[in-house]
Amino acid sequence: MKIRIVVLLSMIIYACSPVEQQGTQASFSGEKDNPEIYRKATELLNKMTLQEKIGQLNLFTSDWDVTGPTMRKGYKEDIKAGKVGAIFNAYTANYTRELQRLAVEETRLGIPLLFGYDVIHGHRTIFPISLGEAASWDLAAMESSAKVAATEAAAEGIHWTFAPMVDIARDPRWGRVSEGAGEDTYLGVQIAKARVKGFQGDDLSAENTVLACAKHFAAYGMAQAGRDYHTVDMSERVLREVYLPPFKACVDAGVATFMSSFNELDGMPASGNAYLFKEILRDEWGFNGFVVTDYTSINEMIPHGVATNEYEAGALAMNAGIDMDMQGAVYANHLEQLVKDEKVTLQQIDNAVMNILLMKYRLGLFDDPYKYCNEEREKAVIMSDEHLAIARDVARKSIVLLKNEGQTLPLKTENIKIGLIGPLADARRDLIGSWSAAGDWKKSVTLKEGLEKQLGQNGQLLYAKGCEINDQEQKGFTEALAVAQKSDVVVLVLGEAWDMSGEAASRSDITLPGVQTDLLQALQQTGKPLIVVLMNGRPLALEKEVSLANAMLETWFLGTTAGDAIADVIFGKYNPSGKLPITFPRSVGQVPTFYNMKNTGRPMDPNNKYTSKYLDIPNTPLFPFGFGLSYSSFEYTGLEVSTSQLPFNGKLEVSVSVKNTGTVSGEEVVQLYIRDLVASVTRPVKELKGFQKILLTPGESRTVSFELTSDDLAFYTKDMTFTAEPGKFKVMVGTNSEELQETEFELTGKSVH
Repeated sequence: MKIRIVVLLSMIIYACSPVEQQGTQASFSGEKDNPEIYRKATELLNKMTLQEKIGQLNLFTSDWDVTGPTMRKGYKEDIKAGKVGAIFNAYTANYTRELQRLAVEETRLGIPLLFGYDVIHGHRTIFPISLGEAASWDLAAMESSAKVAATEAAAEGIHWTFAPMVDIARDPRWGRVSEGAGEDTYLGVQIAKARVKGFQGDDLSAENTVLACAKHFAAYGMAQAGRDYHTVDMSERVLREVYLPPFKACVDAGVATFMSSFNELDGMPASGNAYLFKEILRDEWGFNGFVVTDYTSINEMIPHGVATNEYEAGALAMNAGIDMDMQGAVYANHLEQLVKDEKVTLQQIDNAVMNILLMKYRLGLFDDPYKYCNEEREKAVIMSDEHLAIARDVARKSIVLLKNEGQTLPLKTENIKIGLIGPLADARRDLIGSWSAAGDWKKSVTLKEGLEKQLGQNGQLLYAKGCEINDQEQKGFTEALAVAQKSDVVVLVLGEAWDMSGEAASRSDITLPGVQTDLLQALQQTGKPLIVVLMNGRPLALEKEVSLANAMLETWFLGTTAGDAIADVIFGKYNPSGKLPITFPRSVGQVPTFYNMKNTGRPMDPNNKYTSKYLDIPNTPLFPFGFGLSYSSFEYTGLEVSTSQLPFNGKLEVSVSVKNTGTVSGEEVVQLYIRDLVASVTRPVKELKGFQKILLTPGESRTVSFELTSDDLAFYTKDMTFTAEPGKFKVMVGTNSEELQETEFELTGKSVH
């Protein structure tokens, strides 16, 4: 009742005052841990007119870059008029300084702008696509990658990145699978935390950090039919167990901002979904940053069919807890009238403005609005030798060895004639993938260049393109076959074009496009050893291609240093250690397929037709989650648990011995899975609950240990309580989600929740 009276009083004050009337005094819950910043932001808020407040809630694009179907014209005039709080698609020290000057020196209150940009997997120095980085299973490497991206972006005037994307994605038809961490919730949680830490560091006011943005809230990765922007429909249990945990991890890691998703959830588009943003994000999780929409997503509630016009859509968004409108101008055009009509309150607007101002204070923009516009720092850090070396290291770690028949790889560099063939063998633009920010593809290293540098005068590299990525022309086959016949070994580089994955890049057919498989088949008939190097932004259906190749490397789109990194692996300077963060299906007909499925009441039995299986292909994937080979081999023995009875308040140690039985040093990702055998609701056949990446020399053994508690076994029970239930569990450890040793233990006692 007290809150309702405050709101009514605010409305009376507004109704009795002209539009220019300064805002009402208000109190806010955010940023209590920094009283000085909180005091300054509150004082500033109380000086602002309604129009100035609404201005802070608008994010418009500059004319530097385009990330959507429309452009905002006249944005410089809007800045001077106080109608803009943030700008995206503007970077470089000089350009952002110019725009910042308009805001700071030519407006009444001089509130600095916030500059945002899609720094997804690098800024100028481009790292592997996010799905590729996830294949490294190396959290320190991913944090380092985000830190380099933040350092370069901050040096060019950027304060805020629209990353990380933490959507769990299990449908490779969806193009944006390339932007995330894959299919698994546990792995996604760990990677989300690492990337937030990399972008934001320990101090947002430091000159080499940027605000991170957890996106897309929520469940965007389950778009029906794998079609971008499409409907999402799921149970509350699946939402909370699978899709929300990486977002909660971002909140726990201190992420500064959230972005709403394009999809609907339970019949309501995310940008109007109060359940997501008020009940879960704010009330349940305690998030105190600010929320921005995705591009024009408030406007899109009209075609969704929940609003007749932008006025209604704006009310839905503000009442759902959306603080900032990206590019749609709905808040700019309608919020003032919505306040007059009592569809939204001044308190709601004040809360949204306060959330944004606090972040600007935390960045130090009020102390020095131009601190990120530093030309000297820009020249020093952009694509520095240090950053390129880090990018090369991360790229090597992201490569997954899918096949290596007869130890075809690695190749020697002396007295060898290599035939390099394929539409991506000397491609440059494709290497930096989609969402490559301000990356200059002309500076990327092709595989042809990488191989030539390492071969030097010791070997010979012959080249033929063979075919294009996506047409039916085979006239290049003749030259390719001639090159193959002259060579000792063929390296064939196949895959997708850079723009075949990413936003608005869904594919119903996830086989290799064009005649690339025909080229592979023709080359296989020469009898020369065939190494297939894949470049792609999603899992592909490759059953035929795998059967034709002697060796196969999944290299994704590795970024600026791609050619050098792949050459390092091909010649054995780096022993591949990547593991798939997402399942590779045999065919699109298996999609969606993922390792932690449910068992069903009729699990697959090859001798019984009336069980859950296909008539034409096995249930098993082509390559399972967690799969990846090495030039080393690893033996797992002696799986043990410290006790067969785990009490609710106790700890269980799981240990296994891992030995490098190969002839070279190598890294192995030791993976731990559990299965709850009987519960009040059905549980997955296995769930990742831990992993460790270890380096072993030839012949070296190491005992790898994991700790489990009842918290690791918790789930949403029949009554939607998040807790573990007593009973028997399997624990499994191994090299991927299918090749596992297993034993059992029992959780005893009663829940402490």
